[in-house]
Formats: sequence, structure tokens, C-alpha cells
Amino acid sequence: MLTASVDTVISAVGGELLSGSPSKVISDVCIDSRCVKPGCVFVALPGEHADGHDFLAAAMDAGARLIVVSRTAEQLAELLEVAERRDVAVVRVDDALRAVQDLAKYHRSRLHCEVLGITGSTGKTGTKDFVMAVLSAGKRVVGTQDNRNNELGVPLTVLAANADTEVLVVEMGMRGVGQITQLCAVAQPTLGLLTNVGTSHIELLGSEDAVAEAKGELVRCLPRTGAAFLNGDDEYSARIAVTTVAAVTFYGLSDMCSVRAESIELNADSCASFTLVAGPASARVTLPVPGRHNVYNALAAAAVALHVGVSLGVIAEKLGSARMSAMRMQVINGANGVTVVNDAYNANPASMRAAVDTLAAMAAQGKRVAVLGDMAELGSLTELAHFRIGEAVARLGIDELVTVGPRARRIAEGALAERMPAARVHTCETIEQAAKALDALVSAGDVVLVKASRVMGLEVVVDRIVGPQ
Repeated sequence: MLTASVDTVISAVGGELLSGSPSKVISDVCIDSRCVKPGCVFVALPGEHADGHDFLAAAMDAGARLIVVSRTAEQLAELLEVAERRDVAVVRVDDALRAVQDLAKYHRSRLHCEVLGITGSTGKTGTKDFVMAVLSAGKRVVGTQDNRNNELGVPLTVLAANADTEVLVVEMGMRGVGQITQLCAVAQPTLGLLTNVGTSHIELLGSEDAVAEAKGELVRCLPRTGAAFLNGDDEYSARIAVTTVAAVTFYGLSDMCSVRAESIELNADSCASFTLVAGPASARVTLPVPGRHNVYNALAAAAVALHVGVSLGVIAEKLGSARMSAMRMQVINGANGVTVVNDAYNANPASMRAAVDTLAAMAAQGKRVAVLGDMAELGSLTELAHFRIGEAVARLGIDELVTVGPRARRIAEGALAERMPAARVHTCETIEQAAKALDALVSAGDVVLVKASRVMGLEVVVDRIVGPQ
């Protein structure tokens, strides 16, 4: 949590004091007036749906001691009079988002902790959840909350760290070349974890090679004293490894990985058990979340934890009791007897295939139903990627397929091409159509997977299926 004088804030953000005393001390940074606490700084961010400048009075009412604005003194004349009476400092900057980032850079320069950056085409949040679980056993850890992995979320995560934080875990999303580098300039990671390179963001970057180049920015930003953790079974890891000056640890299933999984088994709920091997030591692990692909996320967390001194036994225990973020292979047992696997947060071809594989492996008293929506940002791969998911659905013997959205219609076509009976393939253009179809289709004992890119908002379908809890 940031603690600084107004004068220090002005210096950090290159701002201009419009009102108040520069000697006042603030604690914490807030961008939502509903979350303002007494003594904090409120940064008024202009947004697509709301402008922070419209909530300046509310922030002062809640106890903000400093307000950072990007409007002129003339535009804020009335506010400045109120701020003067209330003894609230007001600082003007040219760019409010940049001010948040600059505050985070200043705060980061005062922290004495390991900072782990996590990126990758799939598995970032699941890996982050496992990392938080194993490190929290004996370390003071602060990590990314919700989906704060972008140019605003990363600095807010950094600002949440305290002086006694031992490990700061920062998830980093990416939408273009250079963005990871920009996020690293704020977080200044000492450790970097790259889960994998896939076809997500193909529409923006054009090829998997370009995605690998962009994702690899994380390890290229690490210091020589740092450490990189790479998926040893990913085809891009070897070429990425040579681009960093930091020490590299590979994790995965192959013998060349120094942290690896052996003897993987899936139970009736499709949760994986495996032997975690690190050097001569080993321990048996049972994961609390379905999906064989989560073995990789757990191995990544184990590699990081071993590096910072957590014992193998503790790692195995904490992996088994980890609490995962909502809408990431989240299993919900509805009061109506239907089990839903809510993986509606996001999707790309690799994660979609992994989720369908998981559904196929789960025990079900009734039907296995896949509700699959559009995958975004695939560019020229859109048609083929959706079609191949449909082929996989049919080959895996999924009982019913419900597609949602115009792109996902190709999933249905792929399933039909693999001779899935037409009566078991249901194409819907909208969420409401899908919900109505499922009302008639799903009954007690069924297991339903719901997955799509975030823009589809398929969590509405989940709520419709499971009903009140």
C-alpha cells in the first residue's frame, strides 16, 4: 500500500498542485469512489462508461485526502473551492492512467520483495491461483485480484503490496507487441513464468511466432539475478529460453524438465493425481479442480515455490487445497441435480479443447452436454479452429452440443461432419436461445460444460441452469 506525501506524489506523476498542502500524507490509491477510504488518494480516470471526475464530491465525502485530476483549474473551479474548505489537496496531471502507473513505479522502487510476472496464452489465472496457494503457506504474498492484468490492473496490483510483502504475484495480459514490456516497466519482475504459447491473439498479431515473440518479452525483461520458469513441453520454450539472461527452470512431463509430473491419473470428477518430482525428491499430489491440463499449471507453481524455498511436501499439500478463481473450470452442483463446469471466463482453441477433453472424462449419471460459444481474436484461424473443436466434440462422444453465437456455428458444423447425430446438435445465435434450449434439454444427473470467450458472457447460461443456490 502506497504511503507518501502529496509533494512526493506530485514528483512521481509530474503533476501540478491546484489546491491544498504538499506536506499532507496519503495512504493507498483508489480509482472507484465507492471504495475510497479516509486518507487515500482518489485518481479520477476518464472511462468509456463513467468519468471519475463526476465522482469527485463523493470521493471527498468518503474521506479522500488527495484527488488527482486531468481537467483544468478553470473546469474544476467549483470543486477547488469545496476542496479548499475541506482541506483536500488537488493535483492535476495530463494523463490519469499514466499517473497511476507512475505511482506504481515509485512504490515498486521502495519494495524489497520478489516479483513474479505470469503470462501465457492459456492458464495464467489458474497458475496464479496455484502459486498463491503454495506461497501463502509460509510467505507474505500479494497477488492479482479478479482480472487486473492490464495497463491499469498491473499498477493497482503493485500498489496493493506492503513493505512486508515477500512475494508479489502479477498476472500480465497482452493484446499487442510491446505491452508486456510496458507492464514489466511498472512491475519490474525478478521472476517470470510463461505458461505456453498458443493461438490466442492471432487476429492481433498474425501468427504463433509473433505471439511467442510478444509473450517472450516477460523473460527478456528479467534481470541477470532473476529466474524464468518455462513449460518444457511447449515447442517455443527452447527458443524463448535463450533470449533471457536469467536462470531458466523447465517444468512439464518430459524427462528434460527439472520439475515434472509422473504417473498421472484422473478420478471420476476428472481431477488429476500425479507424482510431483523435483530432483531426487517426490510427492503425490491430487488437484482440486478438474482437467488434465491443470497439471501444467500446478507444476509451474511448484517450480516457483521450490525456487523461493517452499518444501516439496508443503507444495503438494497446498496444491491439493488450492482455491481457484470463479469461472475457471469451476464445478457447481445445482440444487436441480445438474452439475455445471463453469469455464465461461475466456476461451481459445487450446483451452476449449482441454475443457471438452475434461468433460468427456467426467463421470455422469446422465448426459454430458457441451455449451460452447464464440472464440474471439483468432483472425484467419477462426473458421478452422471452431470447426476442429466440433470434430473433437463428436469424436469424444459428447452426448449433446449447444453452440452459441455466429462463429460457434462452425463448431456445430464440425461435429456434424464427424457424424454426430443432428438431433444432438443445437445451434443458437443468442444466449437466450441457448438458455431456452437447455431448459428442455438438461435434467438431473447431467454434466454441463459452459465455455466461450469473455465477450459472450455465458455465465448467464450457468445461472439459468443451476438456478438459486
